[in-house]
Amino acid sequence: MNKKTAKHKTYPIRHYIKVMMAVSFTVLILDLAISITSISIVKQQSTRNLQDTAALYINRINHDFAYINHYMGWTLGNDESLLAMNTYGVNSIEFLKANDNLHKRFTELQKNYGHEYNFFYYLKNENYFLNCAPISVTYTDYRQLKTKIISYIDDKEMYEKFYSKWTPILVNNHYYVINIVPYYNRYLIGLISADNLIRPLRQINLGANGYVSLVDENEQPLSSPISNSGKLITKEGGFSNLLQSRTTINSAFSDTTFSTKMVIKYGIFEKIIIAQLLIMLLFFIVTSTLCIVLLFFKKRVLGPIQSFSENLAFINEAGQPADFKSSEIIELEQANTQFKDLVDQIKTFKIAMYEQELEKQRIQLDYMKLQIKPHFFLNCLTSIYSMAQIEMYKEIENMTLSTSKYFRYIFQNGENFVRLEDEIEHVRTYLEIQKQRYQDAFIYNIEQEDQASCVEIPPLVLQTFIENSIKYAISREHEVEIRLTVQRLRIEEEDMLVIQLTDTGPGFPPQVLEKLNLGEPLDQSNGMQIGIMNTLKRLEYLYLKRATITFSNLESGGASVILSLPELPKKI
Repeated sequence: MNKKTAKHKTYPIRHYIKVMMAVSFTVLILDLAISITSISIVKQQSTRNLQDTAALYINRINHDFAYINHYMGWTLGNDESLLAMNTYGVNSIEFLKANDNLHKRFTELQKNYGHEYNFFYYLKNENYFLNCAPISVTYTDYRQLKTKIISYIDDKEMYEKFYSKWTPILVNNHYYVINIVPYYNRYLIGLISADNLIRPLRQINLGANGYVSLVDENEQPLSSPISNSGKLITKEGGFSNLLQSRTTINSAFSDTTFSTKMVIKYGIFEKIIIAQLLIMLLFFIVTSTLCIVLLFFKKRVLGPIQSFSENLAFINEAGQPADFKSSEIIELEQANTQFKDLVDQIKTFKIAMYEQELEKQRIQLDYMKLQIKPHFFLNCLTSIYSMAQIEMYKEIENMTLSTSKYFRYIFQNGENFVRLEDEIEHVRTYLEIQKQRYQDAFIYNIEQEDQASCVEIPPLVLQTFIENSIKYAISREHEVEIRLTVQRLRIEEEDMLVIQLTDTGPGFPPQVLEKLNLGEPLDQSNGMQIGIMNTLKRLEYLYLKRATITFSNLESGGASVILSLPELPKKI
């Protein structure tokens, strides 16, 4: 009995080349079909985008036309300047003043809607015609415009043609769009050239031979025949135009007799097709090259890399890469060793960053707790209520304004640093609120050098120590003075911001002062000293342990706090 053995059928290398070429050719054909489909979809999408763009612009122009028309009508009916100009003589002082006011009004309107808009007024009784804003038309056009507008006003059909309707007119071979608003024997005229009206649409890429034109009801152009490339547009026709791809978009304005016409043109070879052909050629070259390279390097490079990749997978599974010594590539073996060291360093770094982030979040949470003080808000409301009972209306205004400024600063402040002058202004607001409560129990004095005004410090740092003075220094027995001094000094070859806060109260208790100077935490079990401890931790974190704070009691009585803050660190 003969033993049958299975054998793989072998083919010559020519067979594999033919298969590779067949596959490549099929891929190229599919790529070409996909490219043509993509081009069609892109053209359709581009056309829709252009339609949307044109619609947005036309909607804006419709809104501008409607507002300008309404504005001119309101001015004619309500503005006293035109009434005065129609009442007094042309050379009178009243006429000149009213003319100046009218010119200022329409100059502001022109700033809002563009210098392309021109505005004129006409007083029929005086036969007086003049611009009421800077004009952007030539003097020759201006003279002919004046003649035409006066003739339109004298026309019995003027209301039907021009009232509340922007209408194109021809002046010296240039079209303008005009709107005439009448009111008894005085008129206001708005005008813009057809070219200026569609200039933004000419910034859209419509192809070298594409163009945008303003056309009337009979599709006759009202704007200059200029293409996107800046060339004059000749009469369309001929063999070259038949070969060009063309898409036309028409968009009409409301309450007008004209519309826009956008023509998109490209050459016989679409730019997208050329780019796609180059991509296909590049694909063929790259595919062929990669096949050769892969066959050559499969054993010597891809195999070892695959083994190295499988080794790295152990990091996700066991957390530690396995030993790698089977590769013939020395660099991969060295990379494996370095990678193992890197994994250990990353673990250590992640633990440190995690602990630091927890500490930062805790400090920020404490900072937010420091910001939210409902009892202070309730005290402010109680003070305002008491003032209202005895009709202290001026004091109520001051108290309400100060309270509003205080809480606006608290709630809007989310940055690590604020301007020193803003922080001092907030402290001043806080002290004014407290003076409304304690009346003559204390006075305060703030001294600040001009060169320190541009410095930035952490928010609510000064308020923390001010609150401490208010809480522990003020008594009803004698008046307390609170003094805040800000200087910018150079200490040990480094620019420092030195802030000193003193009061004439009883000073720090000995046990508290000792702990503060030794850097030991204060007892916060009863909810006291939270603000000072949080502030110390914030300064330590934000200034990278470079800020110093000195606590002491003055010989004359009272507490003193000195903050020495360096220049801001590069990264916070």
